[in-house]
Amino acid sequence: MIQPAPLILTLQIDEQAFNYFNDLRKQHFPPQINYLSTHVTLFHHLPAHSTVTDLLEEATAQQKNFPVKVSEVIKLGRGVGFKLQSEELAQLHAYLKKQWSEWLTPQDRQGFRPHITVQNKVTPEVAQTLFNQLAFSFQPFYLQGIGLSLWEYLGGPWQKVKDYSFKVGTY
Repeated sequence: MIQPAPLILTLQIDEQAFNYFNDLRKQHFPPQINYLSTHVTLFHHLPAHSTVTDLLEEATAQQKNFPVKVSEVIKLGRGVGFKLQSEELAQLHAYLKKQWSEWLTPQDRQGFRPHITVQNKVTPEVAQTLFNQLAFSFQPFYLQGIGLSLWEYLGGPWQKVKDYSFKVGTY
């Protein structure tokens, strides 16, 4: 029997922030392995189960858009990203994690460290150069979390299953 592809859950961010980070990703991520647009992964491996989608419908209907602080440029081993901080995001993640605890892989059971990757799988020297370049003039700023997206993992590329917008408005 063929198992359905695992699902990935990401945070949707406002268009301006998405475009900024996606442009950086296009410039600095090795093009031969850059299958994806910029994203903030919340869960890496969820089952294709109605309990997952039902909970996403419920949780996003109750959630307003919220600010997310882009707090610093970070090294990611052989790449570079941006650390994200948001109490609302941490609370939403913890709630979903508790509801899905029986299904989570070891990777999704680990601590939650939200970030946006703009470069990965390069040499340490290339990563250090980009880190230095971005960190030199970096000033923390805010973006908006505006919803969640559910994706089907296809062994490299992802295929969107559905977007779940938050209730319009902010705190």
